[in-house]
Amino acid sequence: MRTQPVLVFDGDCGFCTSSVHFAEGRLRPRCDFVPWQRADLQALGITQERAEYEVLWVTPTGTVYGGARAVAKILLSAGRGWPVLGASLMLPPARWVAQGAYRLIAANRHRMPGGTAACALPDRRAQGA
Repeated sequence: MRTQPVLVFDGDCGFCTSSVHFAEGRLRPRCDFVPWQRADLQALGITQERAEYEVLWVTPTGTVYGGARAVAKILLSAGRGWPVLGASLMLPPARWVAQGAYRLIAANRHRMPGGTAACALPDRRAQGA
């Protein structure tokens, strides 16, 4: 049984990987980091489709938080003053703003610093056509 949360991210995305390195070095959250491409997704209780779509925070008991809530959980587990920001991102109206900002950044992560064409989110509409 895991004793600490796991942050699942897109290891093929340069922007995502850079963001994880920043979090590891500066925030130092109490969690393990694993690219979804190397994770046992079934054991974590998440689908590949969800892992491709958003960053995921999986608690030791199996509760999954995605997107902006996962970012808030990272901040809540970090030291110094970061938990205050994390707590605020879990509450309305900051949560709503954070969700909108997360979706905007995620949709454009291939345009962000360190991003490449491999960072672009899969186009679910094209796959369903």
